[in-house]
This record gives sequence, C-alpha cells and structure tokens, in this order.
Amino acid sequence: MSKKELAELLAGEFNTSKADGERMVNFIFEKISNTLTKGQEVSIAGFGKFSISERAARDGRNPATGQTIKIPASKAAKFKAAKQLKDALN
Repeated sequence: MSKKELAELLAGEFNTSKADGERMVNFIFEKISNTLTKGQEVSIAGFGKFSISERAARDGRNPATGQTIKIPASKAAKFKAAKQLKDALN
C-alpha cells in the first residue's frame, strides 16, 4: 500500500477530501519522525514500536577496488512488530 492509497482510504472512511486524508497521513508520519529524531520511541499498542538503532563505526571494503574504507557511526530507524500483528500475519 502506498502513501497515496492510505490517504484515499482515510478520506473514504472519514468522509473527507483526499487532500484531508493526505494531511492526516503526513501529520502522523511527521510526528513519528519528529519523536524518533528526539531520540524517543514511538509505541503503538497492537501494532508495534519504532525506535532508533545506533550503528558503531567500522571498517569496510570497497567491492570494486578491494580498498579498505572507514564507515562512520550512524543511526537508523527500527521497527518491531507487536505480538498481535505477528499473530495476525501467521
């Protein structure tokens, strides 16, 4: 499902325009992103938890040349599905 399709579903469910549905989707994603940027977790009961994973700096290898390179430390968003979602999938 794409962001556009999700916005259209929201608009249909709540009898609003597609533009309003898109604003709702954008609002939710923006709030999740802002919370993660602050280093906090987002937990949605029955769905899952978004968190930040920290990756340490490490040595890597350029596959084209075989040269060793330094890969800097970074942060990545992580999602862990809730038990209810896992059960629904199985």
